[in-house]
Amino acid sequence: MRIAVMADIHGNADALRAVLMDVKAQGAERIIVNGDVVNRGPDSVQVLETLLARGGVSFTLGNHDDLLRLWHARSNALPAAWFEDSFWGATAWSVQELDRAGLLHVPEHWPMTQRLAVPGLPEVLLAHGTAQHYRESLSDRSRPERVQELAQQAGAGVLVASHIHRQADAHFGQVRVINTGAVGSPADGDPRAQYLMLTAGKDGWDVDLRKVEYDRSGVLSRFESSGLLDTGLSAEIFRDEVVTARSLYTPYWEWTERTGRERTAQTWREFRGGYFG
Repeated sequence: MRIAVMADIHGNADALRAVLMDVKAQGAERIIVNGDVVNRGPDSVQVLETLLARGGVSFTLGNHDDLLRLWHARSNALPAAWFEDSFWGATAWSVQELDRAGLLHVPEHWPMTQRLAVPGLPEVLLAHGTAQHYRESLSDRSRPERVQELAQQAGAGVLVASHIHRQADAHFGQVRVINTGAVGSPADGDPRAQYLMLTAGKDGWDVDLRKVEYDRSGVLSRFESSGLLDTGLSAEIFRDEVVTARSLYTPYWEWTERTGRERTAQTWREFRGGYFG
């Protein structure tokens, strides 16, 4: 049994296409999409349509998949100020694109977790973050006691996560933590599209953290041609994340919160200059 696990596609159709070609070449029997199919990039509609048209694909819910539905509903789970803040223009744009295509509410039926059970092998629990919350990250840097707690609650020996846009494979005692990395916007300085191939072997799960080359020029040009880049600063940051293969949005957000600065083009230039030295 070979299972491809991919996540954090973030509306990047070219990266998804490259990964799907590699998945086929590797002979995967099943695909699990571990959350964050949409938002950030210009191709949310195309990416979701591509995955829904395939057989043998299952999903877990990611924070961005859920965010767009919550945004459309003007949910009180989100700060009211966000809806009037131009910084969130890229999110509003993605909501409109998916709503027009009739796809906005598809993710609300996706579960928080998936499981893999093969006789004789440790059970695998997959979640975008953790089973507790899709924003809780798991990696080689996780607290051992938290990993043990999650594994005991799930009754699983392998925890597969995504969300942090960085691949990882670590053992915490008898519990193995694997992070798929990101298809559409990796954050480790390597622009190749990342995903996980799991193979059920005689002695356990064989883990192959794969990275796939693809031409980024198409998706970068569509930030402009689609109109996404015209929505404001957050779209510019999302594009720069694809260019640099670095996490920029979250560090910038945290920096503005910590320093009390507004999120503007000027403060973004100031932050970016310091961030890259």
